[in-house]
Amino acid sequence: MGKGRLEAFSDGVIAIIITIMVLEMKVPHGYELSDLKELWPVFLNYIISFIYVGIYWNNHHHMLHAVRSINGSVLWANTHLLFWLSMVPFVTDWMGESSFSKLWPVVMYGVVLLMNSIAYAILVVVLLKHEGQTSPLAIAVGNDQKGKISIFFYVIGIACAWISPYISFAFYVLVALMWLIPDRRIEKKLAADQHTG
Repeated sequence: MGKGRLEAFSDGVIAIIITIMVLEMKVPHGYELSDLKELWPVFLNYIISFIYVGIYWNNHHHMLHAVRSINGSVLWANTHLLFWLSMVPFVTDWMGESSFSKLWPVVMYGVVLLMNSIAYAILVVVLLKHEGQTSPLAIAVGNDQKGKISIFFYVIGIACAWISPYISFAFYVLVALMWLIPDRRIEKKLAADQHTG
């Protein structure tokens, strides 16, 4: 089956997620720049969460560009990913309100990031099973060391929350920074196929 509706639906859900996150930011009660000082944890957390959602959208777009078609299993795997992405605004707001200093908001933020990472990995596996191990996507993805390292860092970050929530947040930021470096595997594979085709 075609992938157009899945791409359009995913884009729409991700756009709504970003909109919800920005709407959760409350306007300060005063009118001086100093009144914004209380909002810095919420704003910082919004930036990190916005980057995460942007990373997922970017990688999702590249991945679907490399596949020819989808099936029912792909639809469900994609829906699973969108569910965990839709939890990002809730944990973003909770952790921002706690100023990164409370255990459970930081733990739950990490759990949602971990589940997004696992859901994305499941989507990749389902797409690879559908497309085949010799598909452009399979060749581009390879053994996905970056994805495995991300999951490991999330688990470490969650565990560190019992030592210091700030250490946990540092691990979450580290993973985001790691993915900000563009992952060009799919682009390189598609470009190579165009030159040989």
